[in-house]
Amino acid sequence: MLPQEVIRAKRDGQMLEPGHIAGFVQGLCNGTISEGQAAAFAMAIFFNGMSRNEAVALTLAMRDSGTVLDWSETAGGRPVVDKHSTGGIGDNVSLVLAPMLAACGAFVPMISGRGLGHTGGTLDKLDSIPGYTSQPGLGQFRKAASAAGCAIIGQTADLAPADKQLYAIRDVTATVESVPLITASILSKKLAAGLGSLVLDVKVGSGAFMATTEDARALASSLVSVANGAGLATSAILTDMDEPLAPVAGNSVEVLNAIGFLTGAERCARLRDVTMALGCELLCLSGLAVTAHDALQALEQSLKTGAAVECFARMTGALGGPADLVEKPGSYLEVAPLEVAVYPERAGYVSSIDGRQIGLAVIELGGGRKRPEDKIDHCVGLTRLAGRCEQVDRDHPLAIVHARDRTSADQAVERIRQAYTIAAEPPERRTAILQHLKADDI
Repeated sequence: MLPQEVIRAKRDGQMLEPGHIAGFVQGLCNGTISEGQAAAFAMAIFFNGMSRNEAVALTLAMRDSGTVLDWSETAGGRPVVDKHSTGGIGDNVSLVLAPMLAACGAFVPMISGRGLGHTGGTLDKLDSIPGYTSQPGLGQFRKAASAAGCAIIGQTADLAPADKQLYAIRDVTATVESVPLITASILSKKLAAGLGSLVLDVKVGSGAFMATTEDARALASSLVSVANGAGLATSAILTDMDEPLAPVAGNSVEVLNAIGFLTGAERCARLRDVTMALGCELLCLSGLAVTAHDALQALEQSLKTGAAVECFARMTGALGGPADLVEKPGSYLEVAPLEVAVYPERAGYVSSIDGRQIGLAVIELGGGRKRPEDKIDHCVGLTRLAGRCEQVDRDHPLAIVHARDRTSADQAVERIRQAYTIAAEPPERRTAILQHLKADDI
């Protein structure tokens, strides 16, 4: 079918055949389909949506536009698993979960992204580790994953190149916010990574891209349905992002926090709850545990014995980081020299937090990008972020700002004060885990 006829059919609300979708994606990659046609195709999907079968076909076509990794020899019989987060503030789950899963017998070739909008990116955090190669060649990726049982890197040009092309077009044509297109974008890369099991952390709240539970559930349902339809065992967990997941936000500070979690020096309850929930889901999905209780015990044991932090150390070392990073993290992970405590205007309890403002404060410090070409300052950030229900006053600040200069520090202080609402009485506590969503639930 001619490209214009594919566009016409979707524009008129018709169902597209898998072959027509595959042909369109192939044309996008080989240059026989113009950017204008791709933009029209995306807009037609934006307004008319896609059925599950259409979304599966689009996802598979985008997967097959490049290399599809095969870990059958490298993994040594271990189940190949991964997790994906839709993005949040203080979310360093990948840094702690990947080595915990590896210590439990999983093989975790994790392909992560950079910061998007007001949310932080796992790759930007890892880039704060001196020498760490976040985008290695495939050979080094395989070697690191084999040595540590896990490796966290960025997407290579060979994996789902059609996604990169289509996303660039969506970004400038106001078609990013389309559930089928988001679904295909996320899953095509995960399928290209050669996974056997996947768990999705779909965040909802002021610090997430999905502000309402209804929107988050719609995206989670689409992802779980399409992933399973494409042959990838997948489930999702909706998690709260109405406050930062960990009491830190930035790059170096989040790596320091992750190392503290793995060593036992500091384990935030919310970060622990989400990490354990995602880990239990993956261990059960992959067959490494029969029950959630067994899975939880295995994850806790990986921390107690030090096996998880050993996997983290092997991973960072294999990808070029310092061999003694875990033993001496402060020697390598720089934190900005200027520290400013942010105190509330009145004493009380934190009743709500605008997570988006927290993320924007990090960006204004230089810890995120205002433009795609901006260089990130890895040492700036926020620590000791007060959570909901916490008491704040002149002795208990809202946060500590780590900045390069006074001007950016003052801007961040103002953002943080705007982000926090203080009440005379503590609000009702909320759980970080909102809902589990499995293929049978859809």
